[in-house]
Amino acid sequence: MVDNEYLTDPKKRFSSRVENYIKYRPSYPKEIINFLTDKKILSKRSIIADIGSGTGILSELFLKNGNKVFGVEPNTEMRRAAERILEIYPEFISISSSAENTSLLSNSIDLITVGQAFHWFDIDKSKKEFKDILKFDGYVVLIWNSRKKQEKGFSSQYEQFVSSYGTDYKQVRKREQNVDVFFNYKKEIFHNYQDLDFAGLTGRLLSASYIPLKEDPNYEKMLKELKIIYETFEAEGKVRIEYDTEVLYGQLV
Repeated sequence: MVDNEYLTDPKKRFSSRVENYIKYRPSYPKEIINFLTDKKILSKRSIIADIGSGTGILSELFLKNGNKVFGVEPNTEMRRAAERILEIYPEFISISSSAENTSLLSNSIDLITVGQAFHWFDIDKSKKEFKDILKFDGYVVLIWNSRKKQEKGFSSQYEQFVSSYGTDYKQVRKREQNVDVFFNYKKEIFHNYQDLDFAGLTGRLLSASYIPLKEDPNYEKMLKELKIIYETFEAEGKVRIEYDTEVLYGQLV
């Protein structure tokens, strides 16, 4: 049995999933950079704090734009993976800290970004910390790759499958109610997708923190059921997972 601390503590929860996270998590659309630039939220001179930066998927999007990025990540295995992957970028600075205590200087950050991590934060403490490190005109941008929900087909079957096996799937998915408390935001949505063979689909599944791992008694049964879903819907050896990439942006008051 997995203890409650493992389930609720992101510093531990992703440790055994790092390699799958690196290989099989979707990236973010490049259009996000142009969108934020057009909105005058981002420039190439912007100094960014990517909070809960994980393996660096979102950080790399901004590093490729020429930005200096502080990757703030409390999970040791995830952070080390990011350091390895992003070592080619001299403007990436890895920090072992949390959203609630980033260790960044006051009034030093132009833009705070958060990819797939906001639901782990303590709302009040992180908001206080963000307000401290942001410059007076700085922005916060929260980003999620959210699987599109469809009434039939692969997406529908996969959603039902994940819901049935996820240990606390519904709790992890509850996020926007907390975002509403955190700040007043506007939302933009971008299209994103992954085409995956069975190995890729399995890796994508196992990268999620709420999915059982090998030591779970339901693990083998889960993979057999996943195989059936894959074989039902695959075309030319692939299934497609479609996402709405949600970009929530605004300033803290």
